[in-house]
Amino acid sequence: MPKQLLQPQGEFPVVGLGRRLAAMFYDFLLCTALLMVTTLVYKMVQMAIIGETRMRALTEAGALDGDPLLSTVLLFMLFGFFAKFWTHGGQTLGMQVWGIRVQNADGSAISLWQALLRFVVSIASWLCLGLGFLWSLVDKKKRAWHDMYSETQLVRIPKRKK
Repeated sequence: MPKQLLQPQGEFPVVGLGRRLAAMFYDFLLCTALLMVTTLVYKMVQMAIIGETRMRALTEAGALDGDPLLSTVLLFMLFGFFAKFWTHGGQTLGMQVWGIRVQNADGSAISLWQALLRFVVSIASWLCLGLGFLWSLVDKKKRAWHDMYSETQLVRIPKRKK
């Protein structure tokens, strides 16, 4: 299957930590809303299955705290959000605002496997108190751990002319 070349093409500068964090903040807000809506739908479906009275009793007893199925659904939703944007156009909504794109070295869109690697390793980077992201300050190519592991790069693309 041929690789999808992203537009515009060219040699673009790599992105520094500040711009990366700004785009992540935008995406954090969007993801928070996505997770809230997903949780609402999940709870409504759950209530439709077990009934309002049983749901209320389970909630008051604390039996629904730390629901592993809900956690799994939310994790899959987050991955779906990032994978869709990264593999189709190379930009999440936050990345679009800040003129950032994730791509392969040849300017092509990343694969679903690369998106999965980026997603998992970026979670690990946060779990290590952000060390994986701070790594971009010492790396000569300004790569974070998930950039290196997934063999992708974050570049700053020029604004589109209207």
